Amino acid sequence: MEGQEKTVRGIKTFLKTLVTVVLFIIYMFPFYMIVLNAFKHKRDIIKMPLSWGGKKGFTTDNFVDAFQQMNFMNILKNSLIITCVSVFLIILFSSMAAYIFVRKAWKINQIIFMVMLFSMVIPFQVVMIPLISIYGGTFGILNHRATLIFMHLGFSVSMAVFMFHGFIKGGVPISLEEAAQIDGAGKLRTFFQIVFPLLKPTTATLVILYALSLWNDYLLPSLILTDKSLYTIPIATKLFQGTYSNDMDLLMAALVMAIIPVIILYIALQKYIIAGVVAGAVKS
Repeated sequence: MEGQEKTVRGIKTFLKTLVTVVLFIIYMFPFYMIVLNAFKHKRDIIKMPLSWGGKKGFTTDNFVDAFQQMNFMNILKNSLIITCVSVFLIILFSSMAAYIFVRKAWKINQIIFMVMLFSMVIPFQVVMIPLISIYGGTFGILNHRATLIFMHLGFSVSMAVFMFHGFIKGGVPISLEEAAQIDGAGKLRTFFQIVFPLLKPTTATLVILYALSLWNDYLLPSLILTDKSLYTIPIATKLFQGTYSNDMDLLMAALVMAIIPVIILYIALQKYIIAGVVAGAVKS
């Protein structure tokens, strides 16, 4: 019986491993294709997309040409400013709001929290046209990085508040705050020196999720930013794809350059992802 049980467990482990490997290959194949073709000439990409180097061999000219044509340093600056400032404001305001919602059992707080939760189910496409009409036609404040950052904050804060709310409610003892207040710490000092450091898992998770989302966002920036000097990386890569021709070699190189910063961020914070998601979602 023990031998049969070991055999069954071995088969299950093998099947799980096999499924994991297959899923890994499926998910990584597009990334592999982008990296592979980023070092090939345009004709080789079209005729032999799966080959190594093609007939003309590997080349790094794609990266040089894409870097120059995109004005990469400028669009990288735009993407970094928009993403970093947006993520910073989302984390700051959502953590403070969630803290107030948890610690102050006011009726108005409960109503606002429920409204924020309901807003999470509204698709962006529903409010897209009215939003652009109001901010563009009525206020005339489109084509500004600050406008895009403000919109990112508005669309993202509800989810962040929800996750911080769950973590604070189940993972931050109020006794620590009471001890700090007895020692003379005010509300702000108690939050930033006692509470906020304990939110590290959820904070790291949200930083990764929103950094990925905002860095790769194409739709909203394309509606807000029309000046080429304000383009972000996803919009700039669209320049290599036209109606009648596609510079696939430059497009692949641009995509690789766009992916690198996100990969670095993910590697730096990956150990907090599972802990943050579980703490923020399950404990709520």
